[in-house]
Amino acid sequence: MIKKAIAILLLIFAIIWSFKALMPSKISNLDTEKSKFSTARALVHLDNLSKAPHGIGTDAHTEVRNYIIAELEKLGLETQTQKGFSISKWGNLAHPTNILTRIKGTQPGKALLLLSHYDSSPHSSYGASDAGSGVVTILEGLRAFLSEGRVPTNDIIILITDAEELGLNGADLFVNKHEWAKDVGLVLNFEARGSGGPSYMLVETNGGNSKMMKGFVKANPQYPVANSLAYSIYKMLPNDTDLTRFREDGDIEGFNFAFIDDHYDYHTALDNYERLDRNSLEHQGSYLMPLLDYFSDANLSNLKSDEDYIYFNAPVVKTVIYPFSWIWPMLVLGFLIFGILVTYGFRNLRLNRKDLLKGFIPFLSSIVICTLVGFILWNALKFIYPHYADMSHGFTYNGHTYIWTFVMLSIGICFYIYSKFYKPGNTANLAIAPIFVWLLLCLVMALELPGASFFIVPVFFALLGLFVLINQRKPSLILMAIIAFPLVMIMSPFIKMFPVGLGLDILFVSALLVALVFGLLISIFGFFRHKKRLSYVMFFMAFCFLIAAHINSGFDALNPKPNSLVYMLDLDTNTAQWGTYDNELDDWTKAQLGDDPNEAGTSDVIASKYRSGITYTRQAPIKTLVYPEIEVFKDSIIGDFRHVSVYIGPQRNVNRMDLYADTQLLFKDFKINGVEANKMDDQGYAFQSRGSSRLFSYYVSNNEPLEFDFSIPKGQQTKFVLYESSNDLLTDRQFEISSRKDSMIPRPFVLNDAVIIKKTIIIE
Repeated sequence: MIKKAIAILLLIFAIIWSFKALMPSKISNLDTEKSKFSTARALVHLDNLSKAPHGIGTDAHTEVRNYIIAELEKLGLETQTQKGFSISKWGNLAHPTNILTRIKGTQPGKALLLLSHYDSSPHSSYGASDAGSGVVTILEGLRAFLSEGRVPTNDIIILITDAEELGLNGADLFVNKHEWAKDVGLVLNFEARGSGGPSYMLVETNGGNSKMMKGFVKANPQYPVANSLAYSIYKMLPNDTDLTRFREDGDIEGFNFAFIDDHYDYHTALDNYERLDRNSLEHQGSYLMPLLDYFSDANLSNLKSDEDYIYFNAPVVKTVIYPFSWIWPMLVLGFLIFGILVTYGFRNLRLNRKDLLKGFIPFLSSIVICTLVGFILWNALKFIYPHYADMSHGFTYNGHTYIWTFVMLSIGICFYIYSKFYKPGNTANLAIAPIFVWLLLCLVMALELPGASFFIVPVFFALLGLFVLINQRKPSLILMAIIAFPLVMIMSPFIKMFPVGLGLDILFVSALLVALVFGLLISIFGFFRHKKRLSYVMFFMAFCFLIAAHINSGFDALNPKPNSLVYMLDLDTNTAQWGTYDNELDDWTKAQLGDDPNEAGTSDVIASKYRSGITYTRQAPIKTLVYPEIEVFKDSIIGDFRHVSVYIGPQRNVNRMDLYADTQLLFKDFKINGVEANKMDDQGYAFQSRGSSRLFSYYVSNNEPLEFDFSIPKGQQTKFVLYESSNDLLTDRQFEISSRKDSMIPRPFVLNDAVIIKKTIIIE
């Protein structure tokens, strides 16, 4: 009994260790050596950068830019700005202002570029994590680097971009327009998609990653969190960072460093100085300093490679790397060792066919039941708590408690199922099915998702455990627990990473992983006679976590409800409406929309990042607003095409203009404030194969006008619909909208707290 308890404690220790090794547990203070990175010193900058929301075009945005320039100049660096119009691949036009400086190296060659962005999300976010944390990491890292008077071998370019939140516009401007772009050999980009947790390293490259990963390992950051599976998944998602522009437009390699936990703070008013996890900022610094030291002197002209490496992190060994070319030999070796051990087990009578085949029943049942229960339970919880739908992030404030719930429940299910198959001396037979299924899983990974092929590593240790089981009827459970360390330490973080990174809809994947890991741990748990009792303990713990999640399922000042409200004035019909994107109305939105608002139906107009449009509307009084000036000042026919120019000048302080047109309309050419709209190819049409009627969104700076020139077939009647928006609904005295309660915040990812004017422009 004591040995079983020790074995369980060892497994718990390995789990805790696997998480403790992911990031620092304390921060460096103000007394830290001048040549070292200090999180406390970086926080001084962050406090100044996150005083107010600073989306592009706001006064606070200018103040943040001026602060960064002043701090760079205090370090003795000569700064410059780069300004110009840019349109993103998502159709967002902006006029960003980038901040640049350069440290001259001792040798010619490619430069190292340090990258982050200083604009916050366009509405309400203070931008402390995203990406104030990246900016201050660079500022403090540079101070520490320069404090020793060291001159690097390579030039070091510092680029703090603008309008990243709108569509990587600042990065687009630099990569495609600035003369320094051609000098860049490697980029280190610092980002955030939440306010806490470990910072994940993701490689950005158009070719193989082998030379980059070798350099990363040589730089030897203290807390590497990196695996080739995470990047394989990242490449499948629609998420981009500034580094994407470097890779796609400039064929320039780079490393992304981003923490992604506490995702519910992302792009909200909660992305502030107080909510930022200090250890996450420390983690960013722990990446920057060794990589800056190494790559400022490394050969950056030789990072291209045709060879990819598998990589993953684990305590002690830090980052393990090996070539993709090893995937199949390691897999074949795994199957070969497995076959030899099974044959050996039959020969010495430690395995028998009947019990071996029966061993597939509990393992496969655990996988299926855990996955189904995970999927059904989470969807049931979303039905029970419909207000979760208003958290667009897909991760609720009590999301971590739900992870614990599903993990405990899945472990309980596994213990309960395996309790039906207990038989003294049968553990070796029970261990066959999990190892065989894991080998098949690795085979599928090798074919479809090679970045996950390091899953074979825990299998090798499971094979070692099987060897011990076959040779000893009563092996030391302490030894078996130690053999299981690699499995637990590599796989445990994934159980949390999937729902944190991809949302709680992926909780069933965590349940599946628990069942898979439990199967390999049967080499230990197989000796536990009273598995049913342990299952009851796990079910009770799952119930306790579920109750805790329920208690914290509502909203309060620490976990406020996101909500939204807009006022829409239609100049074509001389009518006005209140609107919201919310699924569940609250007292604040009901004050304008009432208890029985009109359902808005489906529309792609003013839709959000996650394609959620206006949900409810109600007739509103018509307010006296200053309309935009609209002028068609050029209209001529040349050959088969009509060439038209339109000027739209805002007459009030606006933040955004959105232009819509029917998807059937053809535009041979389309230039917006001097920038060509995206085309699939040079011979094609602009805005071709649109999935919606939206043409583009213009994020306004300093009330600059919108001018667009376009060519259309001469017989085509063209109608545009303009939405001109200002984020001043709560401050405009005409509306007298009350402030939100402390338990509410503006909903992110949507046009919010906005006064919208709609006007149709017809080119007949």
